[in-house]
Amino acid sequence: MKLTRRGLFRSGAVAGGAAAAAGSAPAAIADPAWTTSVRTTSGPTAGTTVARTLARGAAGAGGYRPVVEAPGETYLVRTELGGTPSPGRATQRKPLIAFAQLSDVHVVDAQSPMRVEWTDRLDDESALPSTGLFASAYRPHEMLTGQVADAMVRRLNQIAAGPVTGKPLALAIQTGDNSDNSQLNEVRWNIDVLDGAQVRVDSGDLSRWEGVHDEDPTYYDPHYWHPHGTPPGKADDLPRSLRGFPVVPGLLDAARRPFQAEGLAMPWYAAFGNHDGLSQGNFPASTLQLNLVATGALKLMSTPAGLSPAAVVNAVQSGSYAALLASLALSPAVRLVSPDARRRLLTRKQIVEEHFRTAGLPAGHGFTAENRAKGTAYYTFDRGLCRFVVLDTVNPNGYADGSIDQTQFTWLRSVLAASTDRLVMVFSHHTSDTMTNGLNGPGLDTDTRILGDAVLAELLAHDQVIAWVNGHTHKNQIWPRPRPGGGGLWEINTASHIDWPSQSRIIEVADNRDGTLSLFTTVVDHAGPASYGGSLADSTHLAGLARELAANDWHNRGDTYRGAANARNVELVLPAPAFLG
Repeated sequence: MKLTRRGLFRSGAVAGGAAAAAGSAPAAIADPAWTTSVRTTSGPTAGTTVARTLARGAAGAGGYRPVVEAPGETYLVRTELGGTPSPGRATQRKPLIAFAQLSDVHVVDAQSPMRVEWTDRLDDESALPSTGLFASAYRPHEMLTGQVADAMVRRLNQIAAGPVTGKPLALAIQTGDNSDNSQLNEVRWNIDVLDGAQVRVDSGDLSRWEGVHDEDPTYYDPHYWHPHGTPPGKADDLPRSLRGFPVVPGLLDAARRPFQAEGLAMPWYAAFGNHDGLSQGNFPASTLQLNLVATGALKLMSTPAGLSPAAVVNAVQSGSYAALLASLALSPAVRLVSPDARRRLLTRKQIVEEHFRTAGLPAGHGFTAENRAKGTAYYTFDRGLCRFVVLDTVNPNGYADGSIDQTQFTWLRSVLAASTDRLVMVFSHHTSDTMTNGLNGPGLDTDTRILGDAVLAELLAHDQVIAWVNGHTHKNQIWPRPRPGGGGLWEINTASHIDWPSQSRIIEVADNRDGTLSLFTTVVDHAGPASYGGSLADSTHLAGLARELAANDWHNRGDTYRGAANARNVELVLPAPAFLG
């Protein structure tokens, strides 16, 4: 198992894990006639990557790149799972459902004492040698994650229907890491954005910024981007002096400013991710010590003299992190900040309960009365012929990668056995390849853990299971998962909001009425403009700036997370289950 990129520590060398290998997407099989038949769509393409894509433009000073518009992408057809779709299926297909998937939103409280941004620099290109152990515990744009979420909602509302079938979007589903650090305020910001409430992504002292991004000379650290510029007597920060980052006066106040979220114009559902269920995406969040840190007044800002990264990891794991901070209270690396009780870390049961405090539909957003009573986070619901099965793949004992417990696996088997007359789609945070975390007891959960290969084998034993939709990797990927007897399911993995290219996905299911089904996936960019044009006036322009900054994040300067073309706008063909006749 591995520790997550966002969760601070990604190497088992620090905390005793072993890295899990992820599969790569196979080449697409695209028949030109089939591709042509898909190109003319009956639904809205405006706002999707069919109409227009966004790309990283030419590098300027320090390698900093603008975001520019680029041509749209048509649909590639993939038939690795078999089935022979008819060339004329576009005129005879029956649309069954269209819905949106949002993943890895990571709404961040960027001022929280639980964040340890300083560890990020241990993977900077200037680190000699680079440790390879830490990455992206800090992002230069993390103060704008709430605005990015709102901009994605606005885009999906604008699109409103499947670009291929024209069928209205029935729902949206978040596949985990909806918050960043399992804090109450982050969970509420995510829910309130999707509900259409007034949202203020701010904490601590509501009259000023208290974090690594401001220009307070006492705590100014040149490793972080300081958007307001350089305080007198200090050197320019490295993102500006070496990497071409801009000065954006007033950004921190604009990021803290309340905004009216639009709210999804459709029902929305939620799945649990490791950042929702674990502090920093890795550590059980229910310990008293971690809550004392999260709600307290001491924030570790920079690398403390004489303190090794391993010592920090051990302090968090052993429950002595609050004591460690107290021992460093007089160090210039520790900042006194305003305590905030709304930063408290939530248990899984408490996060489920928050989803019933909502103005959106449905109440609970998929979570049931049983989930509320037992503190579980897996459930199922139906839409027409389709059954949605939502798993909780977070291991409550810790670490970024996932698994499910034996009780949930037994439940999954019973659901599948009772779903012989439905098209089943499974949703989770983790991919099958990242469900490698078998850690159990003596701890929070002593139940036997079931790994991804066993879950995939169970899904493949039922020919009505057509897709497994997930997140966690922050990358657009699609894998064919064949059944031994023919056919199979498609595993659809979607990029994050927080990392470039900051995308979501629309999925449409259609019966081709020729013995095959097609799943159309369309990648969606949020409503922020390609260039924010210097405007900080509203959440949409701030989201555009966030995407530009994400495109220049020095730990993610390439296009790896866009994925291959055959994992973006695609038609995924598979034989229709036997019950469809």
